[in-house]
Amino acid sequence: MTDRVSEEAPSSAHVARLEGVGLSYGKTRALDGITLDIPSGCMVGLIGPDGVGKSSLLSLIAGARALQEGRINVLGGDIGNAVHRRLVSPRIAYMPQGLGKNLYPTLSVFENVDFFGRLFGQDKEERDRRIAGLLKGTGLAPFVDRPAGKLSGGMKQKLGLCCALIHDPDLLILDEPTTGVDPLSRRQFWELIDEIRLGRAGMSVIVSTAYMEEAARFDWLVAMDAGNVLATDTADEILRRTGAPNLDAAFIALLPEEKRAGHTEIVIPPRSAEADGEIAIEAEHLTMRFGNFTAVDNVSFRILRGEIFGFLGSNGCGKTTTMKMLTGLLPASEGTARLFGKDVDPNDIEIRRRVGYMSQAFSLYTELTVQQNLELHARLFGMASAAIPARVRSMAERFDLAGSMDAMPEALPLGIRQRLSLAVAMVHSPEILILDEPTSGVDPVARDNFWEILSGLSRTDNVTIFVSTHFMNEAALCDRISFMHAGKVLVSDTPAAIMEKRAAATLEEAFVAYLEEAIGEKEAAREGEVISVVEATSSAAGVLERTQRFFDPRRMFAYSNREALELQRDPIRATLALVGSLILMLVIGYGINMDVENLSFAVLDRDDTGISREYALQISGSRYFNERPPITDYDDMDRRMRNGELSLAIEIPPGFGRDVARGNRAEISAWIDGAMPTRAETVRGYVQGVHSAWLTQKTRQRYGEAATIGDFQLAIRYRYNPDVRSLVAIVPAIIPILLLMIPSMLAVLSVVREKELGSIINFYVTPVTRIEFLLGKQIPYVLLAAFNVILLTGFAIFIFRVPFTGSFLVFGTAALLYVIVTTSMGLAISTFVNSQIAAIFGTALITVVPAVQYSGLIDPVSSLHGFGAFIGNIFPTTYFVTISRGSFSKALDFGDLAGSFVPLIIAIPVLLGFGAAFLKKQAG
Repeated sequence: MTDRVSEEAPSSAHVARLEGVGLSYGKTRALDGITLDIPSGCMVGLIGPDGVGKSSLLSLIAGARALQEGRINVLGGDIGNAVHRRLVSPRIAYMPQGLGKNLYPTLSVFENVDFFGRLFGQDKEERDRRIAGLLKGTGLAPFVDRPAGKLSGGMKQKLGLCCALIHDPDLLILDEPTTGVDPLSRRQFWELIDEIRLGRAGMSVIVSTAYMEEAARFDWLVAMDAGNVLATDTADEILRRTGAPNLDAAFIALLPEEKRAGHTEIVIPPRSAEADGEIAIEAEHLTMRFGNFTAVDNVSFRILRGEIFGFLGSNGCGKTTTMKMLTGLLPASEGTARLFGKDVDPNDIEIRRRVGYMSQAFSLYTELTVQQNLELHARLFGMASAAIPARVRSMAERFDLAGSMDAMPEALPLGIRQRLSLAVAMVHSPEILILDEPTSGVDPVARDNFWEILSGLSRTDNVTIFVSTHFMNEAALCDRISFMHAGKVLVSDTPAAIMEKRAAATLEEAFVAYLEEAIGEKEAAREGEVISVVEATSSAAGVLERTQRFFDPRRMFAYSNREALELQRDPIRATLALVGSLILMLVIGYGINMDVENLSFAVLDRDDTGISREYALQISGSRYFNERPPITDYDDMDRRMRNGELSLAIEIPPGFGRDVARGNRAEISAWIDGAMPTRAETVRGYVQGVHSAWLTQKTRQRYGEAATIGDFQLAIRYRYNPDVRSLVAIVPAIIPILLLMIPSMLAVLSVVREKELGSIINFYVTPVTRIEFLLGKQIPYVLLAAFNVILLTGFAIFIFRVPFTGSFLVFGTAALLYVIVTTSMGLAISTFVNSQIAAIFGTALITVVPAVQYSGLIDPVSSLHGFGAFIGNIFPTTYFVTISRGSFSKALDFGDLAGSFVPLIIAIPVLLGFGAAFLKKQAG
């Protein structure tokens, strides 16, 4: 470990200097005018619970978040200045909060690190050399092909560290890197950091943590609360200044008086000797499998009534799954879970009433007040309405919520929210309380107050408490604890007995010993491997030159390669994009078919003569009509038209045959289903045409050819579509619609998904430019859409039988330009939305509606007026519809369609430029 740096370090030795830095999220003040000098060349720790501003401060120093107030100098310049930020980004590495948040779960260990190497413009030889050293030094070399999503919490953090160190940073920023990691992995992680620092003299490390026992190993500490700095100094000096025995107590002593007033050290009295030995919770060979993955493996334990039982283990070891099986939320694959001697049955409300469950994440209704949440959960557990008000008042007094009953949960501090969750879990007076990491992120005072409440519930009310935690000082308060790893319980006993069995001075040392035994290996010092972590260095000038290029294909193709790998690992997405297009083409192609053929009709013949029957035969003989059984009366006609059996009803009046024979005026009635006006007008034309043709025929039969002398014939010939089939017009226009909708959605989701998962941080803190990011995202989806063009064209020709008369080269070139346009539209839309649901709906509205209404799919653009004409003339789909129909039906070549190519070519730089201009390179 490096020598500790005193608070009075000279200004030239500061890696970062903050002056009046403020940050707000809406009405919430995250940082309140912080002024701070952070020394360089050492490990600086930001300590404090969740919500005090640690993560916000680190993201500002890393340049990942836009600065709202004040000034931050990092590595000799203003981090708020885009030019300086671009210059120093290759010298900064940032690991955001959350296990593997900057990693890609479907990519392997090697592929994740390789991706980061590409982002910093490293060639293949350099990447391979660096990756080999990093993976060997971190012990990840045996897992090089394992997907990141299948790594343990500790391995994810090591992989994240490899990704951060791929470019030899001068400043390493780690935001709570060990949260949710087991003690052994935590120890290994910090030993690895120490070894890297030995090999990288002068590297500065800034770390945030909620674990006070970790903070003791840092060179310099910054204690924070409510967006303010409480103290800065070495750990020893802070302990001396506060007179506290440990940093937990020291942090409490540093808090404002109003926050620590009345606080006393938590002491849980021993269980009464008269406590009965009734078994409250029993797990017998519990096993839970998800497919081929065994989350809980043959777990057995017993918990006595009134006992506080602690459950310890890393994230993903099976604690939460075990708790859900005990509460009936998950049915066990094997084994038995019992509560008070009765098998757990999810449908047994009486057993469920005896259990209160507080989940790991805050799960109450944020749109309800504190009082409404309590009342709602009381009703859900079937409490008598008359008893609810008194019970709610009792919970408010017991859990100190009386002053917050009308507040919304989101407006409450984290400690009060945790008390509210506990009150909700206790509102129906359960005999068992199951708590999943209830104090995660809570400050020490609130944590001690929480355990005071648990102590009273256990010792006074005889409530059995089953609690999971990551904090060893909390585990020491439990009557008994279990250590869990990889789905198995390693040991169950009292904290003192567990330490005695392992001859350990602390509970953490005992846990580490059990984990090492379970894993089957003990980590030794890796002095020879430290060199391999850092030996693959490049000259500073070379690194600066390659990272400052405005455009580097390696950075662009880093995103293209990653996106292609994710498509390959998630074939459902690619298959739906292709098969979904074909399905939609079938549905839309036949759904918008305007041809009227095989129209169902029936006759109500009130004349019943040879002439009337001949008239009916004349209609049924047409290919447009399909005759149904005769209509008996008006009620029959009304019923059959209402249920859709008939689209046309012909009523022949009495005397029809007589009138025709005498040459008198002959009338019939035609009843047409007018639910679809366009179709009804077409049917009307068919009926009038058939009627006129029949009357002309009868006139000739009666009077001879002389009766029609003077008639003239209009010879009509249809070009490009001789049979006047609507499919010939509709299908070529559907291809542009589908190539607009699906590629644009895939493109917008590729960016928004990174925003939701948090991996967009990699774009914020690396030298990747906006245009490199957008083009890199776009390329895989352009290639996928190009293949889609081939499928849709083949479908149109061979399934819909639409003739292709033009040039495949011209059509293919136009289609390629068009899918570049449509994916560019998706990327432009992605700059304004942050959720995948909003992206899907927004893209559908912005693309499909104008394309269907204004691109000439049904009505020519030339017939539009006003705003519709404006949209039609600027929308790219309009021009590709013209090219598509011209290529399929009119045999047009490039010379004929050049005017439609120009708008597509212009749209590409316009849309990409728009997307680049509005794409944020910082959060906020």
